[in-house]
Amino acid sequence: MGVVFTIIHWIIQAFILLVVIQAILSFFMSPYHRVRMTIDQIVNPFLNPIRRIVPTLGNLDFSPLVLIILLQVLDNILYKLL
Repeated sequence: MGVVFTIIHWIIQAFILLVVIQAILSFFMSPYHRVRMTIDQIVNPFLNPIRRIVPTLGNLDFSPLVLIILLQVLDNILYKLL
C-alpha cells in the first residue's frame, strides 16, 4: 500500500508543479506558445470549474491557488487513509 500512496503522492506533487508553472508562464509567455498551450491543455480542465465558482479580483485569478489547496487536502486525506 505504501508504494501506491507514494506514486499517487508524486503524481499530485507533479500536477501542483504544473499548476505553478502554468500560472507563472501566463505572465510572461504568449498563450500561443507550444509549451504554454500544452500545459494549458493539461491544467485548464481542472481550473475551469473552479473559475466558474471563484470570481477574479481585477486581473488576479485565484483558481490556481484554490486548485493547489484542494490537491494538498486530497494528498493529506489519502495519506491519513493509507
